[in-house]
Amino acid sequence: MNLDFLSGIGDAIAAFFESPLVQLGLQAIGVYVVIIWLASAYWAFRDMQARTANPVVPYLAAALIVGFTPVFFIFGIIVYRIIRPQERLGEAYERGLAEEALIAEIEQIEHCATCARKVHEDWIICPTCRTRLKRVCPHCSKLVGLEWSLCAWCGRDFERREALAAVGSTPVRPVRERPQVPAPAAAAVPMAAAVPMAVPAPAAAAVPMAAPAPVPAPVPAAEPKPTGAATPTVRTARTTRSAAGNRAPGSTPS
Repeated sequence: MNLDFLSGIGDAIAAFFESPLVQLGLQAIGVYVVIIWLASAYWAFRDMQARTANPVVPYLAAALIVGFTPVFFIFGIIVYRIIRPQERLGEAYERGLAEEALIAEIEQIEHCATCARKVHEDWIICPTCRTRLKRVCPHCSKLVGLEWSLCAWCGRDFERREALAAVGSTPVRPVRERPQVPAPAAAAVPMAAAVPMAVPAPAAAAVPMAAPAPVPAPVPAAEPKPTGAATPTVRTARTTRSAAGNRAPGSTPS
């Protein structure tokens, strides 16, 4: 009787699974499991891409899930969650930005260069070690750094002013005249014998030009001959005039 009961239960179970509705449900469950298996492999691939910059590692993560088959892929997911990186690339980048911002804030806090204590930004001298921290601009009376070459508020050039002050405070030394050293005499160079220069020929003496002959005076009309005493006197005058006309102009009368 017990065997008949057990066989009846087995037949009922077999008939249940052999029904078309149950078979359809089992196939649907199998398809769902396969879809979950493949989706888990794709999830591992995408998750690894977000956690590493290596292009090969995401494919290895997906292969790990696929290798465990649809039956044991749950164990593959557990193994993957254990070995994957703990933070994503975006989270690591945000963490780096937060660290840089924190470091920048720390650097903005002013410290004394000598005693490394915190000082206020408006202090000129450190109250602990008395180190000079800043100086006052003589033009706009605002605080400027010791290493600044000019004022950022008014544009005053400190280096130029200091250079001019240094030039004005430097005593001018008298310039000493150096003794003039005579230049060494040059060695006498034997000169060639002077070539006699041609003496120009004396110009010919100017030949005195003959003076124009004097125009003879008009002969007066014949007068009646005087008496015998006056005749020799007229002839003597004519003879003297003719001799003077024939004499050369440059000659001296004897």
